[in-house]
Amino acid sequence: MGEEREDPQKIKRIAADSYDYDNDPRWQDYWSNVLIPPHMASRNDVVSHYKRKFYQRYLDPDLVVEPMSASGSSQPARTSTASTSPSGANEPTRRRSSGSYSVLNLPAGSTDRTSGTSTTAGSGPTSLQWDRQMILFSVNAWVFVVAVVAAIPLVPTYLSHRAYRLSFMGTTCSALFSLYSQHGKPRAWNMQALQVYFQSIIASKNFIYFLYSLTFVTSQLCLKFALIPIICWAFEHVAKFLRRNFSRSTLYRKYLEEPCVWVESNSTTLNILTSHVEIGLGFLLIFSLFSSQRNVIQTFMYWQLLKLMYHVPVTAAYHQSVWAQIGRSINPYIHRYAPFLKTPISAAQRWWLR
Repeated sequence: MGEEREDPQKIKRIAADSYDYDNDPRWQDYWSNVLIPPHMASRNDVVSHYKRKFYQRYLDPDLVVEPMSASGSSQPARTSTASTSPSGANEPTRRRSSGSYSVLNLPAGSTDRTSGTSTTAGSGPTSLQWDRQMILFSVNAWVFVVAVVAAIPLVPTYLSHRAYRLSFMGTTCSALFSLYSQHGKPRAWNMQALQVYFQSIIASKNFIYFLYSLTFVTSQLCLKFALIPIICWAFEHVAKFLRRNFSRSTLYRKYLEEPCVWVESNSTTLNILTSHVEIGLGFLLIFSLFSSQRNVIQTFMYWQLLKLMYHVPVTAAYHQSVWAQIGRSINPYIHRYAPFLKTPISAAQRWWLR
């Protein structure tokens, strides 16, 4: 934590890289109007750069975004006659604002991706997108309420267990619907097409939460501790939707604005809390192997999921930070009191980092 205080930009970059862009319709609108050649649009470094630019513009103006390297394009920069935005870096984008386009920052070698007809947006796709957002909001709000009911100790046991199952079932449905809305279905049902499809969704937060909720909804073990990531995830989605679509409502401003603003401004804190809980659940499942409710398959699947969370960019920064803290706390005691554990721990680390 001391390093974060010394370098405030580091935690801002972590927050920007782990932000859930897929569920923010502003990002889809922003990215669809970025003026770059198609061969550059498929590069991860270019996409990451524009994600940080988007995060700087809409969420955290204090984030410092470094310019892209000169090797990112082989063509000379084109001079724009339109006015540039106040953010003032050297990569240009174009965004839609009230039916018109304004020039932001454009990279060297930018070319028009849209024609003149792109300035007129059809009502059909917008209506469909709104319907999908409403469905996701409704499901996430329902999951949040049911998960809170399941977590309250005073709720009767039978009702609490039912709410526990329903909260994970709702999260599974919400994550699946989000994946289908953003990625569609595989182009074909052969092995090659499925492999390409899963490679495109495996690093998304929706896919991770789908696996997470599926792990617990199929288990007979009832761990109320596992509801914390579900509550945080649903609460964050609900708060973003309310703030984006009901900010002018009197009811929202009177009762909901303060918690929604708090959630959006403390998303990093919620992600760190979620990472601690997810890793703690892994050890709880190991301890459960010594009880009558043991489930070896569930424990193995969950640790595979933790390994995935450690590597994918959307959760890697938080999980790596938590594991580093665990290592700094435990390693001195292992070296002093249990040196015989060094060999199995090293083998486990090699498997973990593969």
